[in-house]
Amino acid sequence: MNALGVHALVWVGSTTPAEVEQAVAKTKAAGYDLLEFSLHDGLTMDVAHARGVLDAAGLQVACSRGLAPDADVSSEDPAVVARGADLLSKSLEITAGLGGKMFAGALYSAFGKASQPLSAKGRANVVGVLQDLAKQAAADDITLMLEICNRYETNVINTAHDALLLADDIGADNVKIHLDTYHMNIEEADMVRPVREVGDRLGYVHIGENHRGYLGSGHIDFNAFFHALADIDYTGPITFESFSSAVVAPGLSNDLAIWRNLWSDGEDLAKHAHAYLTNGLSAARHP
Repeated sequence: MNALGVHALVWVGSTTPAEVEQAVAKTKAAGYDLLEFSLHDGLTMDVAHARGVLDAAGLQVACSRGLAPDADVSSEDPAVVARGADLLSKSLEITAGLGGKMFAGALYSAFGKASQPLSAKGRANVVGVLQDLAKQAAADDITLMLEICNRYETNVINTAHDALLLADDIGADNVKIHLDTYHMNIEEADMVRPVREVGDRLGYVHIGENHRGYLGSGHIDFNAFFHALADIDYTGPITFESFSSAVVAPGLSNDLAIWRNLWSDGEDLAKHAHAYLTNGLSAARHP
């Protein structure tokens, strides 16, 4: 059975102690196994407090992030690359401090539309930084998950095939592929072949509708995707990710272009998603 997760932005916009407590309580009440925190807006979490709350609730945790233009490891500027590498290292330390075993997201570039294609030098910088990060992660038994994002959010990897090539060049056993149905809907030809191409190198999954709202209210073929996961016997985490202007994270909401309310009740949304995932995954395992 897959651990089912939910993104903290379904509940709260930041990681203050009170908001962490709220996110943990609501995640547990909605029946999830895992809570994902974005470290995109900073490194200010009270890690010891958060770990205590997570442990008390019996929840797994994952962390994710992207990078800013002044800390872009795909840059050709050594100072910019160094800032990005330092930010990734500190984010990995937070993940370890929380007891997490998964550090996911766009770990390879600034988050946002690039003005030109990725250069060979920029790609080489990505590989070098992530090779070092993978060594740091291995010391704490953490796996890096390369999230494949759409062309309007990165110029480094946009498809499953791109991600596999990058992971091959990094060459570390603790670097896996992170598929996200929202991004797949934009970049992939269908929802099946990328899953099969990634196969046993799939480490993490984000489930999100094409408009990031209620599952089933858009046009993504989740039935085909769930069957593809069953075909490769994927047993890793599956985390529901949804954003609305009802919950605002000052930096991330703007970066993700969350301009409208796709939902206003996070509890109803999360409970609906849990049932949708449970039923869809179960059906796919029993065709």
